[in-house]
Amino acid sequence: MTFHDHFSRDSEGYAKYRPRYPPALFEWLASTIDARELAWDCATGNGQAAVGLATWFTRVVASDASIGQLRHATPLPNIEYRHADAESSGLETHSADLVTCAQAVHWLSRDRFFAEARRVLRARSVIAVWGYHIPLVRETTIDAAIRHFHDEVIGPYWPSERQLVLDRFTSIEFPFDELAAPDFQMRCAWTLDSFAAYLGTQSATERYRRANGADPVPGLVARIEVLWGGRDRVRDVHFPVFMRAGRT
Repeated sequence: MTFHDHFSRDSEGYAKYRPRYPPALFEWLASTIDARELAWDCATGNGQAAVGLATWFTRVVASDASIGQLRHATPLPNIEYRHADAESSGLETHSADLVTCAQAVHWLSRDRFFAEARRVLRARSVIAVWGYHIPLVRETTIDAAIRHFHDEVIGPYWPSERQLVLDRFTSIEFPFDELAAPDFQMRCAWTLDSFAAYLGTQSATERYRRANGADPVPGLVARIEVLWGGRDRVRDVHFPVFMRAGRT
């Protein structure tokens, strides 16, 4: 698989408007291993997962093939950001206690990434890949409009890899001794404008803009503004998280 950079074009918006993973997720990952010296976060983007890992690990190496994303990564003293492909982390063999890949494994050459993970992980250590997809506010009419936007308006512009996300990574061959991961959820308190900004960071939205010379997001905003309660009303937006985790 050749690396296709879908996110550098708006890496600043991606860093600003992407949701943050819940602390409970990282607490659970830390509980699955005995040592917490080094975690490798592959395809880190702007470091969303790396920041969560930094609370629990002495050192975090966070790599990404997108220089644009790394320019907007959150700096912390115990995080080392690297420009590197998923199959060539530059880490020493059997040096990592945990390998993670958040909302990105569908973009990778998985056989090569999993082989690199096996190489860098210590015996009986853990790898975890997770993701999320359609956000919902849990009001039927608004959620129906959001699904229509996702499936019909920008649906034809999603890269083919998106189907793996919709399948919750269940169709990915995962060559590790699988662990039963709890259910996690992200929740963002957003105005309609903030929600619209998030939608603007999606790869399909950007591909729609380039293909049509127009932005599809304002149409959805106009459709749900009254239902939302106005552009300034803050609503809880929910992102169900799905995970596959396993031990070497």
